[in-house]
Amino acid sequence: MSEALNPETPEAVLDDAADQADEEEPIKQRKNGLYPGVSDELAENMKSGWADTELHGLEPIAQAARTAARRAALSARFPGERLVVPAGNLKTRSNDTEYPFRASVEYAYLTGNLTEDGVLVLEPTADGHQATIYLLPRSDRENGEFWLSGQGELWVGRRHSLTEAERLYGIPASDVRELPDKLREATGPVRVVRGYDAGIEAALTDKVTAERDAELRVFLSEARLVKDEFEVGELQKAVDSTVRGFEDVVRVLDRAEATSERYIEGTFFLRARVEGNDIGYGSICAAGPHACTLHWVRNDGPVRSGDLLLLDAGVETHTLYTADVTRTLPVNGTYSGIQKKIYDAVYESQEAGIAAVRPGAKYRDFHDASQRVLAEKLVEWGLVEGPVERVLELGLQRRWTLHGTGHMLGMDVHDCAVARTETYVDGTLEPGMCLTVEPGLYFQADDLTVPEEYRGIGVRIEDDILVTEDGNRNLSAALPRRSDEVEAWMASLKG
Repeated sequence: MSEALNPETPEAVLDDAADQADEEEPIKQRKNGLYPGVSDELAENMKSGWADTELHGLEPIAQAARTAARRAALSARFPGERLVVPAGNLKTRSNDTEYPFRASVEYAYLTGNLTEDGVLVLEPTADGHQATIYLLPRSDRENGEFWLSGQGELWVGRRHSLTEAERLYGIPASDVRELPDKLREATGPVRVVRGYDAGIEAALTDKVTAERDAELRVFLSEARLVKDEFEVGELQKAVDSTVRGFEDVVRVLDRAEATSERYIEGTFFLRARVEGNDIGYGSICAAGPHACTLHWVRNDGPVRSGDLLLLDAGVETHTLYTADVTRTLPVNGTYSGIQKKIYDAVYESQEAGIAAVRPGAKYRDFHDASQRVLAEKLVEWGLVEGPVERVLELGLQRRWTLHGTGHMLGMDVHDCAVARTETYVDGTLEPGMCLTVEPGLYFQADDLTVPEEYRGIGVRIEDDILVTEDGNRNLSAALPRRSDEVEAWMASLKG
C-alpha cells in the first residue's frame, strides 16, 4: 500500500526523483508553511490541468421518496427539536489502515447515503423540520488537500459534490466541516444518535441527555419493524444472492475437504462481494463438532467426509439489507442415520415455527411452537424426563436448543435490537415484518448426558420469513430444507 503525501510527514512527499537527484543540485524545497517539504513549483503544478468531472443528469436514488417519508415520520414524533443522526467515521484497523466503512443503520435508513463522516440534521421549523445532509465536499485542489491528505480523492477516490448529493438524496447538502461550530451555537432541545461520531457528540455535550437520546434511537429502531415494499425487495435480493452462495459452496466441498472451513468462507464471500456490498455478518462455516459452537467464526477447522457442515451466512445488498440463512449439509452428500434423525427433528420443529408466523400472532408464538417440538423429541429419545409440559416449564430442553428461535431481520442481521420489549418480543406480528425462524439442536462433543452417537452433532435450519396479509412467505424457499430434498439438491450440484 502506498503512503499518502501527508503534510505532517514531509519525508513522505519526496518522490523517487528527489531521492535520486544530484546532491550538488538538490530539488529546491521551500518551507512555505502550507506545503512543508513540497516545492512551490510542484504545489502550483498540482493545482491546475484537471478536467471538470461534475456529474450532470443524476437521478434520485431508488428509495429517495421512502427516505423522505421516514424523515417526515421522525419529524412528527419530535416536533420542535433539533435531531442529529451521524453516519460515523472510519475506524483504524492498524497504524494507517482503516476497516471498510459501514454507515450507521439509522443514518442509512433516513438518507440512503452510505459515506463516512456524513450527518443528517433536522432543524425545527414552524411547520416541522428542515432536513440537511452534511457531507465532505469534493477535495480542494487549490489548497492541495486532494493529493496531500491521506483521505484526499487522489488516494481514496472521487466523492460526490454537494450539488450531486442533493440530486441523489433529495436533501439540501452542506459541508460537514462547518457543522460542529453550528451545533455548538445551537439553542433549543437537541437529540443525537450516540456511538458513531465522537466529534459531533462533543459539540453537543451540554445540550443533550442520555435518556432523551435513547428515545430517539428507540423510535428509529421501532420504525424499522415493518418493512416497506422497497425494503422487502432488497431483502429478497439479499436472499437470492445468498442461495447462489450456498450453491457455490456445495460445488466446492471437495476442495474444502482438501483445505479447511476457510475455503467455504472464502467461496461464500466471493458471491457476497460480487453481487452485494459484503457479507451481512461473520459467516459461520462450522464442520463436525464446530457446529455445536453457535458463533463459530474462526472457520479454521477441517472439513471431513461423513461430518455435517453447518453453514450460517448471508449476503448484504448495496443498500445494507442482509439475508440470514442456515443449512446443515452432509459433507459427502448423504446424512447418516443419526444425523438424519436429528436433522429431521429440527426440520419438523422449524415447520411448526414457520406455521405460527402470521399477522395477529404473538411474536413469541413461533418460538414456543418450535421449542415444543424439540422438547417432544428429547423426551421421546429418552434424553430428558417428561412430561413435555414439565420440560418446557423448567426449560430443560435448553441444554440442547441453546438459543431463541429467531429475530427480526433488515438492515441489521439482528434488526430493531433496541426496540422496546412491548413492541418487539412481547408484541404482535404485522404484515411487512421480516424475521428468521431457526431452531437447532446441539449435542456437544463432551456431553456425557447423551449417547455417544449424538455427541459432536449440531443442526440448525434457518429461513427468512416475511409476514404477509394472509400468513407468511418464505423468502429463502428456493433453498431445499427437507433432508431428502437437500441430498438430491447436493447431488445435482456435484454431478
